[in-house]
Amino acid sequence: MSRPVSRRSVLATTAVAASAAAVGTFATATTAHAAPPTLPNGTSKDKVLVVGIDGLRHDVIAAASAPHLKGMMANGTYGTSLLYTNPMAATSSGPGWSTISTGVWPDKHGVKDNSFAGKNYTRYPGFLARLAQVRPQLSTYAAVDWKPLDAQGTVTAGADAKLVLDGDRDGYTGHDATIAADTESILRNQNPDVVFAYLGQVDIVGHNLGAASAQYRQAIDVIDGYLGRLLAAIKARPTYATERWTIIVATDHGHTNAGGHGGSTIEERRTFVLAQGPGIAAGATPGDTRLVDVAATVFKQLGIVPDPAWGLDGKPIQERSTDPFETLYPALAGRVDETGIPAGILGWTHTAPSGWSVINSAMGTGGVAEWRGWSFTTDEFWSRSQRDQSRELNVRSRGIFAVADSDEWDDKASSGPYDSTLVTPAYAVGGKSSVTLDFTTLYRQEGSQSARVLASWNGGTPALVRSYTSDVISQPQSLKLSVPAGATSVSFRFHYTGANNWYWVIDGVKITTS
Repeated sequence: MSRPVSRRSVLATTAVAASAAAVGTFATATTAHAAPPTLPNGTSKDKVLVVGIDGLRHDVIAAASAPHLKGMMANGTYGTSLLYTNPMAATSSGPGWSTISTGVWPDKHGVKDNSFAGKNYTRYPGFLARLAQVRPQLSTYAAVDWKPLDAQGTVTAGADAKLVLDGDRDGYTGHDATIAADTESILRNQNPDVVFAYLGQVDIVGHNLGAASAQYRQAIDVIDGYLGRLLAAIKARPTYATERWTIIVATDHGHTNAGGHGGSTIEERRTFVLAQGPGIAAGATPGDTRLVDVAATVFKQLGIVPDPAWGLDGKPIQERSTDPFETLYPALAGRVDETGIPAGILGWTHTAPSGWSVINSAMGTGGVAEWRGWSFTTDEFWSRSQRDQSRELNVRSRGIFAVADSDEWDDKASSGPYDSTLVTPAYAVGGKSSVTLDFTTLYRQEGSQSARVLASWNGGTPALVRSYTSDVISQPQSLKLSVPAGATSVSFRFHYTGANNWYWVIDGVKITTS
């Protein structure tokens, strides 16, 4: 079976015409188009509009005019983050939109590239398909001009009505204009509950002229104008005062300055989720938002509590992580020995959260300062330290996480072993029968390195409860222990040793008793 046409393979004549048209104001459709479809009448006062802008590198928005995107940033919550890379998935549209729509990472939804081979939408459907299952009375609409999003069932599945255009064949400029016009009409004149509108032209300009070009910024402004029209249409609704609207904007991947994506550079990995609506803080820029959060936010704003069996990786954008490492943002510092990380990026500290500690008494001397013993860091800082060694696969960590990285530590002259222990506070367990330690981990095994979880009851000698001897690629862990007779407290230790081997990541630590 042939691979679907990718946006990278658009005919040069179409791409040149499309990129030239992008610098104008509002294009008109180049092909005949019927009137917008008629949707069933909506049933909910809680309503959601999701606008998907393909290939929009968020750090370029500031250099564009983009008054409506910037207005949403002021009025809503704006979370930026980085994508996975291969071997989990390429930084391309198939995996990106699958992640947005399903609310799970590629290791679950199965889409690794634009072939969509291995897709698992039956187990992890898009949010419109999920809504059709659990809230079929909602009125839903989807409009796309990258056809695989319909043909593969990524976005449009489950929608009551849809508009599917072929931007690869006809050019995205006119089709984006049609999508904007139809969606504007439906929002203004009909009563939808959930709408997904996809716009592809920014990505085309990125491919052909680069994300650093003036034309790319101008293309952002054109799409921003469409967003403004959709926002105005919502506010013009005669029932707007009695409705609760949430607007979400997201992108599937970034672009290199020269144009293109699919690889592992920071610029290709850049994504964002921007949302405004009831319960969503104005002007917030959280560090713990991820691309999987779009679907979870849709469900939250509609009053739907996801079934744990859905296996969502996302959380609503307004819900903050309660992980203790998230308290460390004021302590984050810039590079010391890491020459490949830009000086302005604050992203690491050896300061442990309150009640936590790091034991380095057996640690060798020297080495790269940032990684001497357990460190607390961010995805951007840590994954910049060395590309293409699977640090980019740390997708289930959020915000700040703990890492023991003997590989990076040994990039500067050192003496002795890498031997460091991260210690939790003591937790009360008196009168309880069991205690459960939950956390997320990314672990890469090599040679004689060791990674051990130990428990210390009442401050006594730590006892081994779990060891790792093979790779664990960003997965949740849950260790349930019986509380020994007479135990009133427990603390846990994460002990890592290595010698220029790989690394161990810990995040999302949670202790519960029963």
